[in-house]
Amino acid sequence: MASLPVTPGIAIDESELVERFVLSSGPGGQNVNKVASAVELRFDAAQSPSLSEDVRARLKALAGRRMTKDGVLVLHGNRFRDQSRNREDVRARLIDLIARAAVPPRPRKRTRPPRAAKEKRLTEKKARSRLKEMRGKVDE
Repeated sequence: MASLPVTPGIAIDESELVERFVLSSGPGGQNVNKVASAVELRFDAAQSPSLSEDVRARLKALAGRRMTKDGVLVLHGNRFRDQSRNREDVRARLIDLIARAAVPPRPRKRTRPPRAAKEKRLTEKKARSRLKEMRGKVDE
């Protein structure tokens, strides 16, 4: 079986991809009404043995509305006039999406604000307080 390489550690098997060709809108003239040039690619990320749990979770976050409740990623491609280029485009977008999900986020390093920043904040706060205090009623 052929597989679609994503990263050095991840390769998607062709059997996991379901492609459907549908009539496309957009450029193509009368050809649009006759030829199914648009591609709908479905990839069941929830059931895929190729993805680890953390990659699957990040993919779900990245995909947003393109992923169904069942965990199936649905990508549409009708950017080009011919079916083969739309097919390549959708597969490239799938690879890009999974490759971005495969990169773990860098952990945040906790930092403390410097003392000068704290002092500056407090002096500005005191100045603002004095300014507002001056807006009060005047005693005669």
